Amino acid sequence: MSRLAHASRAALSEGGALAERLDAFVPRAAQQRLTAAIAEAIEQRDVLLAEAGTGTGKTFAYLVPALLSGLKTIVSTGTRALQDQLYHRDLPRVRDALGTGLKSALLKGRANYLCRYRLQQARGEPRLTSREQVDQFQRIVAWAGRTQFGDMAELAALPEDSPLLPLVTSTVDSCLGSDCPYWDECFVVQARQRAQAADIVVVNHHLLLADLALKQEGFGEILPGAQAFVIDEAHQLPELAASFFGEGFGMRPLQELARDCLAESREVPGALAGLQAPVQAVEQALRELRAAMEGLPVRGTRDRILSQAALRDGFAALMDALSALRQTLAPLAEASPGLDACAARAQDTAARLSRWLGEDEPVPGFDDAPPPQDADVFWYELTLRGFRCQRTPLDVSGPLREHRQRSHAAWIFTSATLAVGGDFDHLALRLGLDDPQTLLQPSPFDWPRQALCYLPPGLPEPNARGYGTALIDALRPVLEASRGRAFLLFASHRALREAAETLRGGPWPLFVQGEAPRATLLQRFRDSGNGVLLGSASFREGVDVVGDALSVVVIDKLPFAAPDDPVFEARLDAIRRSGGNPFRDEQLPQAVIALKQGVGRLIRSETDRGVLVLCDPRLTGKSYGRVFLDSLPPFSRTRRVEDVQAFFAVPVTEEAPPFVPQAGIVVPAQAGTP
Repeated sequence: MSRLAHASRAALSEGGALAERLDAFVPRAAQQRLTAAIAEAIEQRDVLLAEAGTGTGKTFAYLVPALLSGLKTIVSTGTRALQDQLYHRDLPRVRDALGTGLKSALLKGRANYLCRYRLQQARGEPRLTSREQVDQFQRIVAWAGRTQFGDMAELAALPEDSPLLPLVTSTVDSCLGSDCPYWDECFVVQARQRAQAADIVVVNHHLLLADLALKQEGFGEILPGAQAFVIDEAHQLPELAASFFGEGFGMRPLQELARDCLAESREVPGALAGLQAPVQAVEQALRELRAAMEGLPVRGTRDRILSQAALRDGFAALMDALSALRQTLAPLAEASPGLDACAARAQDTAARLSRWLGEDEPVPGFDDAPPPQDADVFWYELTLRGFRCQRTPLDVSGPLREHRQRSHAAWIFTSATLAVGGDFDHLALRLGLDDPQTLLQPSPFDWPRQALCYLPPGLPEPNARGYGTALIDALRPVLEASRGRAFLLFASHRALREAAETLRGGPWPLFVQGEAPRATLLQRFRDSGNGVLLGSASFREGVDVVGDALSVVVIDKLPFAAPDDPVFEARLDAIRRSGGNPFRDEQLPQAVIALKQGVGRLIRSETDRGVLVLCDPRLTGKSYGRVFLDSLPPFSRTRRVEDVQAFFAVPVTEEAPPFVPQAGIVVPAQAGTP
């Protein structure tokens, strides 16, 4: 065992630094094995794939060796919320317990920081029509005068999807760089300077991947160079990487460009009169194009767009309008940094649009643009009042591997859900990892005592008529036994809405995704004590409710990817053409990882206790059901609702024996597909 591994284990052991200085810290053998493996990888500049089941304590397990090593370390988390929790809560506690004086920094993407220039430009913005928006804007102005870091997360009352955010933050396209009159006060520049000087930098996957994508294109780096990278929630990385190594354009960024052109023109005499007509033409072309898209599926491939004359004409009109806007902006670009940036944005968007349409004629100024790759998928997605067109590479393992090798750093990939049936091959392939070190550390919870898995008998096939009704009928006795306190996870928004209507008016408070902001919904659910929370796929992660408030997790269907995802369908087709088996090589492992995420919501601490209800009859009716069940924690399993009722009827103490169902289940081996 290396010096760092020994020191890390000692710090997390009984009588170690964390046990002595942190209240409620409990030494865990699983955590010590994990920290030793991470320390070995850091010291040897190796690559490690480590699955750490819920309750292992993986955050402390990687922070301890990272801090003790003294190496420059980047820690990347899945979401900004996890990033804030790690930086503001976990990291200071571990650092203080270890007594290290290492500097740390929190670094987010540009859109998370107030832009003083755009705030100034937004004053008097005519789109602030409602009293609520005006009040929120005034709160932003007041906060801007006192904030030290300019992190928009400091404004807790401002919703994450507030329309004010794009008005007061910048993007790579809209940033004026060193030409900005507020450059010396720029919060983004200051955050990057702190990151350059820090030993531990906490980022999120979006920022990490944006940095890798920029490096691949030769524009330099956002993140400082590091000797160790820790990628938490690593199961999210391949899908996110695909979007960052592609490119796209959409209706909203084009509308923002049009608005910014007019805002910037106010500072240049005569510019507004010349820009109004081409800006209005762009906005009109966007509206007409979106109207022509009505009737299309929500998602689809470029071929569906190009097969319709009205849509081809709509994109041609948009290209013409953008061309006219570029021509108008060209002589004005030298008049102000803002108009110069608008001209560059119009040029870049036109180039993206041209490449997406597959036109042979290069956009002026982009003659050297790389041609689209055969392995890329060109697709679109509609929103309620907009659209987005995207180019996504099918395989990101190459650029990920290239950057990792060039860094000469240690790379730790960890999550509670990386393996499928104890095997890491699926994720290793997508991350471009060749024969990495692996560690599978199961959850240390006492699953036979703390949890029960119930598979309701007699349910029809998930796609059969009446499945939703039969599902709720099967769940009612479970909810009665648990007195609510349940989280119902649905594969589709339609199934979620139907269940909500059926359960409304029942004896338990109902909390439905979409009816309130996510954080508000979760807090209300926790506070209720007996609520029923309904969520869809996005709620598989981040629902962290410790205690009795969540005692049942219900999953309606096995989470196979939606058939309307053009990138996923193209990936399956590529596997098929290369001689692989799309179901075995992609659909099944992806669904197993997604199911494990949902299951992980149930038991969050050593004192939690609850029932997992898996409703999909394919778990027992198809041969692949065994792969799902073998990937889950070692629950006791039953098909009798009486066992569920008995589970909740028996009071439990720490000395209580494991709950034993009156009848187990048998999973028959039967061939089949989803």
